[in-house]
Amino acid sequence: MHAEDRHQAILRRLREHGSLRVTDFAEELKVSAVTVRRDVEALAERGLVTRVHGGALLPKTASAPAAPAAPAFPPPGGPGPGLVFGLVVPAADYYYPEIIKGARQAAAARGIRLVLGISQYRPDEERAQVRQLLAHGIDGLLIAPCSPVGDQDWLAALGIPFALVERRSGNDVPDAERVVTDHVHGARLAVRHLARSGRERIGLLIRADSPHSALVLQGYLGELDSLALPAPGELRFTITAPETDPVRRDAQLDEFTAAVASGLLDAVLVHNDHDAIVLLPRLRARGLSVPGDLAIVAYDDEVAALADIPLTAVAPPKRAVGVAAVDLLAARLADPARPRHHLSILPELKVRSSSG
Repeated sequence: MHAEDRHQAILRRLREHGSLRVTDFAEELKVSAVTVRRDVEALAERGLVTRVHGGALLPKTASAPAAPAAPAFPPPGGPGPGLVFGLVVPAADYYYPEIIKGARQAAAARGIRLVLGISQYRPDEERAQVRQLLAHGIDGLLIAPCSPVGDQDWLAALGIPFALVERRSGNDVPDAERVVTDHVHGARLAVRHLARSGRERIGLLIRADSPHSALVLQGYLGELDSLALPAPGELRFTITAPETDPVRRDAQLDEFTAAVASGLLDAVLVHNDHDAIVLLPRLRARGLSVPGDLAIVAYDDEVAALADIPLTAVAPPKRAVGVAAVDLLAARLADPARPRHHLSILPELKVRSSSG
């Protein structure tokens, strides 16, 4: 069983029973107690569980720290105490832990109980999680759908207020409220930084399966156009996820490093961090240096700073997105007649060694 599967199993057990003992759960999963203990520590670092002697508990929302400043919605202490919100996200690792922390903080500041569901990027599991939350008696739903943007009509039929988190609404529910990162702006930040560093042949390496890829591409092309820099198709590369087709992925990465070796590009925006880190040894094996031969900006800033050459990265405001999502839904419940909101929060650029 992979680590993420164990993490999901731990969270599922805690949602069902409220607590678990490490030794008992390790025996159930047929793994060592040390393995489960490490899993609990990893989840505790993300704020998803609370460690206790010999086991774990679900965090008490009311004990979470106060939320940071948020947009101009009704302040904590207004409508909210006694409400229960559901939050469904695709995963408990990579990208979403900070969103969950922000949502917990905002909910705690308002006296709202927050109940978490993990869809594991499976539409059937997502709907099952939502059904379970509805049976639990939630007053509103925050959700980052794992299905395509145009397949959200089922959310409108739930009969409770909901808000999209890091997802745009499709044509079937165009008035759905949402809180998102402005990924177009983030990509433009990256390209502008690379251009100001003297790079002129700026490429894009993008993950095929990301729901944000189209927005990153839009920002990348838009900023190149505004700077009057070339944007030929041969500067753009798409790679698959490692678990989807590893052989094809290796070939795609080899194609990219060959393009760098040929001098086709001297800089690149890589979406996401993991793929940017994987590139470093491949470039080194070809005798290519970073940032000398290739300046790199990663997108997401989850692990970019931990690379052997710390990576400059676009950092989405993940925690702020979680805070704003709770506030948006609380405001909707307080005043159902208020205008619908589409809130877009700007990411930041964290400059490190990889871009010179």
